[in-house]
Amino acid sequence: MKDEAKDITTQPIEAQAGPDGEAVTKTLTSKTPAKKKRVRSGKAKAADANAALEARIGHGFADPNLLMLAITHVSALKSGRKRGDSYQRLEFLGDHVLGLVVSDMLYHTFPNADEGELSKRLAELVRKESCADVAKSLGLLDDIKLGSVGPSADARLRKSILGDICEAVIGAIFLDGGHAAADEFVKRNWTERMHKPRRPLRDPKTVLQEWAQGKGLPTPVYREVERTGPHHDPEFRVAVDLPGLAPAEGTGGSKRAAEKVAASVMIEREGVGGGNDG
Repeated sequence: MKDEAKDITTQPIEAQAGPDGEAVTKTLTSKTPAKKKRVRSGKAKAADANAALEARIGHGFADPNLLMLAITHVSALKSGRKRGDSYQRLEFLGDHVLGLVVSDMLYHTFPNADEGELSKRLAELVRKESCADVAKSLGLLDDIKLGSVGPSADARLRKSILGDICEAVIGAIFLDGGHAAADEFVKRNWTERMHKPRRPLRDPKTVLQEWAQGKGLPTPVYREVERTGPHHDPEFRVAVDLPGLAPAEGTGGSKRAAEKVAASVMIEREGVGGGNDG
């Protein structure tokens, strides 16, 4: 029969005389204490989560409390704490830091753009939806600290404040690492968006007309080339003409839509600036 008590050890102790006078060596049995599993503390887990968040953001905080403040909603505050202990003040700061950095990016990237075009590009890049897109790409949705607002309200609230949280993170980075750190963060997350805006910045017909006037050419002329399809669902083919240039054509469900396509075709063909790609 195998001995299953593997954790029992024996060790000799001082020999003593037995009843018959012979030396008898007594042994002492002892049990080896079982190994205890290491249980990570709540602070250690929080530190790991914080490090992972910093890695996604791309900035190691000297003051981690700033980052925690940036992702804390008012609903998560305990009674007695001020609203200033939430992300709101950092959002105010981050909004203006973002505007400054993006304005500088636009100024140097599009040297031929006028004030009106720069303003439109800026408005597109700093709008809440754009900030929310950046926050989603960084995985900030699940990091937001909320109070007890209910499951359905929780999901809606997270999405609605995602853009605000992104701006608050920018504010926190600015306070923690200065302008250089905030500048790096914004450029890393907004440069591609700057070159590929989600929405057309200007009407292509306006762009083409301004370009033609700058070249001393008359206003572009649009003419219907063909109309096909049933009366309730027509399709128009329109051409745009400028002296000295080959016509450009476009199709659409309305004349105006077809004209925009035609103008866009000529803009791209002639390499006209001021469109989406600057």
